[in-house]
Amino acid sequence: MLKNSYKNLFFFMLISGTMLSVSSSSWFAIWMGLEINLLSIIPLMMDTKNLYSSEATLKYFLTQALASSVLLFSVIMFYVITKTEFLNLNDNSKLPMNILNMMLISALMLKSGAAPFHFWFPNVMEGISWFNNMILMTWQKIAPIMLMTYCLNMDILLISIVLSSFFGSIGGLNQMSLRKLMAFSSINHLSWMMIGLMKSETLWFSYFLFYCFLSLTMVFLFNNYKIFYLNQMFTKLSHNMMTKFIILVPLLSLGGLPPFLGFFPKWMIIEHLVFLNSFFILFILMMFTLITLFFYLRICYSSFLMSAQKNNWEYQLMTKSSFFTFNSFMIFVSCSGFMVINLYFFLL
Repeated sequence: MLKNSYKNLFFFMLISGTMLSVSSSSWFAIWMGLEINLLSIIPLMMDTKNLYSSEATLKYFLTQALASSVLLFSVIMFYVITKTEFLNLNDNSKLPMNILNMMLISALMLKSGAAPFHFWFPNVMEGISWFNNMILMTWQKIAPIMLMTYCLNMDILLISIVLSSFFGSIGGLNQMSLRKLMAFSSINHLSWMMIGLMKSETLWFSYFLFYCFLSLTMVFLFNNYKIFYLNQMFTKLSHNMMTKFIILVPLLSLGGLPPFLGFFPKWMIIEHLVFLNSFFILFILMMFTLITLFFYLRICYSSFLMSAQKNNWEYQLMTKSSFFTFNSFMIFVSCSGFMVINLYFFLL
């Protein structure tokens, strides 16, 4: 758990706010859960050792407050339109209902960081710690994405899927910061989750679980080696081939390369889209995912090909540590998990 007791309290409230939102039957209770979640993560994001944390926290608070205001306004207007005695729900009232539905789902996209409302996400990720990055990339996406199932608008979702795939891949090409790279990667993965959301709730949640596991692995590695920028891959990891391998395998798995575990959730969505003859959107997702795989490979390019220096005593120190044991398990799951799953379905 966290070192400070008050942070443990806010972390518990963070989880409670999300659970309240996804389990409520009223939009006002959902809004209340989102506000509890927002007010709980603000103290967790503040860090006295990081000068940029205050700026990132303020950006996050203002963006989420705007999204919450739009969501609350949309919910109130829904109640006004449906409960007013002077307005009958006929053909003339469909237009304001569609506009409110568009506003509602746009507010949820802003909360989750989906394009075209992604402008805040990389900047906030850049100014906070790896632990808070992990929360933003995984837990904070649960409530907005699940709430999208209550107000699905296929046209808006398709536009957001294409834009998220585009900006998530193109935006990471010129970035030297690993936190921004992971942010744009998360935006790209969000496009796959939303296309799964349009087809099946089980499909997107399965993808989300695999994404959480692989993101946790990468964040744990980057945080352990205190790596934040691309040039640190050369200075800190050039001494040991095993260390390079430990970081390369989860990256390739997160990128969705076929032999690794990260390809399995993409395979499920690809199979589903092929079955539904949605070849155009599938082509877009696959093409832009290849671009994200390119800048995943670029992360390890400097440490693998620019230097071959290795110190035996550092290798012995690492192999005897519990950290090496944990990462060996992570690598084993990333490499062999895909084959184990295939064997399971084959035996069934």
